[in-house]
Amino acid sequence: MDGAKAEGFRFERIAEGPDAPVVGVRDSVGYRDEIYLAGFSDSCTAIRRKRFSLIVPGGLPVIERVSGDALTVLRKAVCEWIV
Repeated sequence: MDGAKAEGFRFERIAEGPDAPVVGVRDSVGYRDEIYLAGFSDSCTAIRRKRFSLIVPGGLPVIERVSGDALTVLRKAVCEWIV
């Protein structure tokens, strides 16, 4: 997660406890990237949303999504999604 923080992600726990799920968000001019880490198993997800200057009904559209273990999700969101 240190590499993700260095690339602009902000993380916070969404439940109590040291093993609670973590959500990370990175906002840039063109995208909003979100990471959900629920351990090292296959219960992690990352979503890339396209930002628009107008309000989009239903929220920002998802243009890319990856699910899997924590390392796969972090690698995709941090290394492959260019800001």
